[in-house]
Amino acid sequence: MQRRQFLTSSLLSAGALSLANQKSLAWALQPGYKFKPLRNNVGIFAEQGGTIAWLVNKEGIAVVDAEFPAPAEHLIAELKKQSDKPIQWLINTHHHGDHTSGNISFKGIAQHVASHANSLANQKSTAAKQNNDDKQLYPDTTFTTEWKVKLGDERIHAYYWGAGHTNGDSMIHFENANIVHTGDLVFNRRYPFVDRTTGASVQSWVNVLQKAQKQFNKDTLFVFGHAFDPEKVTGSMADLAAMQNYMERLIDFVKSSIKAGKSKDEILAATSIPGVTEWQGDGIKRSLTAAYEEFTM
Repeated sequence: MQRRQFLTSSLLSAGALSLANQKSLAWALQPGYKFKPLRNNVGIFAEQGGTIAWLVNKEGIAVVDAEFPAPAEHLIAELKKQSDKPIQWLINTHHHGDHTSGNISFKGIAQHVASHANSLANQKSTAAKQNNDDKQLYPDTTFTTEWKVKLGDERIHAYYWGAGHTNGDSMIHFENANIVHTGDLVFNRRYPFVDRTTGASVQSWVNVLQKAQKQFNKDTLFVFGHAFDPEKVTGSMADLAAMQNYMERLIDFVKSSIKAGKSKDEILAATSIPGVTEWQGDGIKRSLTAAYEEFTM
């Protein structure tokens, strides 16, 4: 099922935001995107690219990730229906274009943009290579290990535990709602992209997922950057453990194959990884390539 096909969208009906804590909520369907409350004034938006999380409360609005310019404009329009308060923070989980290309739509609207320092460096480097610096809105606030900000009755806490999908991935915790945006540190049951050009590491990725599971708890609701089933871009601690298991099985398979004398072509020809049964999609070669390069270069 293609993400775009599935995301026949949902708009909040009038007054729906006040019902965000309820387990079920009726939403009006509109073509193109999903705008859905989760709990405690935090929700998700999904149209094209990495899933977005949003917060709307009495003091203002915060957004995590921005997809592409057109989807970002749709999100901004929906947020304006919910509140006349300013968008105080736009936070990027990492630099990839399907998470930051939409930053530009927040120019003159978001008061501040935040990210890990490596994410900013990667965004600038990528823009220079693509000669599209004029299409960027760069973070004005960066951090190296963690960062906190209070917005109304919500505390937002960003964590960086090392390289994973890139060398600049953060998890963003809405502490009162107990909702965490994992960015692309979790591809839920979908073969992940491992961007070694910007410092990704499959070994470090395992450590990052371990630290996340220690930091958060069984009641934490997670928002994932991507999922094989677009309906499953939110999940539980069990999904982080499953992602960790995927990375560990990938590492074991590639290391054992190298030790057994298999060539790169032989390893990349694999259509499955022993012990991995749930991951799907067409990206297994990307994982195998990244792991092979990490252990041989």
